[in-house]
Amino acid sequence: MRRSFDGLALLVRTIIRQNPVSGSLFVFRNQRGNCLKLLYWDGDGYAIWYKRLEKGTFPIPVDLPENSYLAHPQLAMLLEGMEYRQMKRKKRFSLSG
Repeated sequence: MRRSFDGLALLVRTIIRQNPVSGSLFVFRNQRGNCLKLLYWDGDGYAIWYKRLEKGTFPIPVDLPENSYLAHPQLAMLLEGMEYRQMKRKKRFSLSG
């Protein structure tokens, strides 16, 4: 978790093969699982959000492949310590059917 703006942006470009200024939010977790860094482009520069837990870990599901995409609700649950894979989504109205 020593990398900062340019180091994380380089990881996004080379490992994840995404554009770090695309508007996406990129989540990095340390090996112990108690720290997260979020990197995103804020329109005129990079921004980093960092959180370290005093107890516990962030629950990343074992079956989640690397370089996966999380929807906003999944990210919110991850940050709150909830296992989002165990949650069931209720049906909602959709124009597509």
